[in-house]
Amino acid sequence: MIIYAIKKAEKLGATDAVAQLAKERRSQIRFANNTMTTLQNWDVEKLELFLSFNKRIVSTSLDIITKKSIDAAIANLAKLAKSAKPKEDFGGIAAGPFKYKKIAGGYDKKILNCDLADKVEAAMNSALKKAQKTAGVLYAAEDSVELATSGGAHASDKGTSIELSLRAFCAKDESGHALSCSRSLNDFNPEAAGSKAALLASLAKGPVEGTPSKCDVLFDPMAFADLAGLTASFASAFYVESGFSFLADKLGKSVASPAVSITDASDMAGGFGTESFDDEGVPTQTTEIVKKGVLNTYLHNTSTAKKYFVKTTANAGLINPSPRNVVLQPGSRSKDEILSGIKNGLYITNVWYTRFQNYRTSDFSTIPRDAILVIKDGEFVGSVKNVRITENLEALLKKITAVSNRPEWVHWWEVQTPVYLPYVLAEKVNITKPTM
Repeated sequence: MIIYAIKKAEKLGATDAVAQLAKERRSQIRFANNTMTTLQNWDVEKLELFLSFNKRIVSTSLDIITKKSIDAAIANLAKLAKSAKPKEDFGGIAAGPFKYKKIAGGYDKKILNCDLADKVEAAMNSALKKAQKTAGVLYAAEDSVELATSGGAHASDKGTSIELSLRAFCAKDESGHALSCSRSLNDFNPEAAGSKAALLASLAKGPVEGTPSKCDVLFDPMAFADLAGLTASFASAFYVESGFSFLADKLGKSVASPAVSITDASDMAGGFGTESFDDEGVPTQTTEIVKKGVLNTYLHNTSTAKKYFVKTTANAGLINPSPRNVVLQPGSRSKDEILSGIKNGLYITNVWYTRFQNYRTSDFSTIPRDAILVIKDGEFVGSVKNVRITENLEALLKKITAVSNRPEWVHWWEVQTPVYLPYVLAEKVNITKPTM
């Protein structure tokens, strides 16, 4: 069908055409109060069309995929393009064909055959050794994609994934949250997620009201993943040119501490977001975005790359180049070694509702959730509640003094782009109180 769509688009005058057929089989188990409450299964099929008629860009997606529906959609797009304004800076799509390497670790048929209820039960039982209640969700999926372009690219890929998000509760305001995310069943560990969530809940016993301060903060991977992922996303040339990125005009300049190196490892073996080609059909690669604190490159598709006189970084997004696997490179010390050196600070295990007051300057706030533990002389001595982080993202990145040596995957509804990262220590983080 996708080759048919490309030929049909070219016949009607398209100068650039991309057709991408995605299929997904997805299962979900939700649980609450230590009981599985919902089991759902989906089979989704979608055809996405992106066309350019002499720089007049149009696109659509189809859920009903037949030659008749494709003919009608492309005819409507061709008609719509006549009234669209040309996007003069559009540089076209990549010229193929391309050769693709096989990336290991992305497909495991054992995920499709395992008993998902057993995995949920194992996670809950592990958590209930310390906690009183559990809640969360488990997803398992098999997905496939086939892509063709007028530039001569034609590629296909398939993958599997399994992910658990679990919260454990001991009493009011005493909760912990943990994850396990993997492309293979062997690397999926629901018991560890349940155990960690329950341990955090038990350590958060009797939280008191937090107070505004500037203090050292040890960020759990789950807590810093959103910020690391946003940093990589702001490297998109689209966001830079649209005025929605603090990284504008900073190529070759310091944007973080030397402890910070961030890559997009779209071709990472076993990576949770790994794909073998981007939305133009260009083979994916690993791109150093920030290297030892210095902004090394923006993320590009073919069109944006031409404006900067560079090559595409294989991050299409036909409009907005984007990362697939954000990796914050690990350091040399363990989490416990970093923790032992903190005299006074907080261990923040989770955040949500990260909101920017100004994308261009990167002023933001985010709300710590679940266990917020007080650190004194390298030990947890209590917990607090009802605090907010009010910061500037670039300033926060420059306050990072250490990252630990064992990264882990973070992906859940608050972190849509998978991030692989360790624990992060930042000094003098601005802690405020929420306002109503």
